[in-house]
Amino acid sequence: MPCSGKIAPALAGKDFKLTTDLANAVRSALASMPADDVEKSVRRVFQAIRIGVNEEFSALDALLRNLPACLKPGGRAVILTFHSGEDRRVKKAFQSGFRAGVYSKIAGNVTRPTPEECRSNPRATSAKLRWAVR
Repeated sequence: MPCSGKIAPALAGKDFKLTTDLANAVRSALASMPADDVEKSVRRVFQAIRIGVNEEFSALDALLRNLPACLKPGGRAVILTFHSGEDRRVKKAFQSGFRAGVYSKIAGNVTRPTPEECRSNPRATSAKLRWAVR
């Protein structure tokens, strides 16, 4: 994570009662940076906490391992990711499954939202869609 060398010491060993206290500690650690970069770092810290607490990567890895067994021949799986760590896992699992003959086809290119979709729904900006056919 960018700026982790500045953020980690500012958070280590501290007890935060409110999420705003945590966010403000991150902001203080990065006070010399441009405001947009600081806010991006605050979002990344909360995302990292959510991913860790919810064990999201473990759950995704389990899904990807078991997914082929859930599909009949010709069955399709489509996964929408919102984070590079998620997308990398899906991409590698689909590629590996394709090379092993588990999937007969996989998306050659990732599908991303159009500029119009991003304007109407800014959360869609980071979305990536990948698919595989058993």
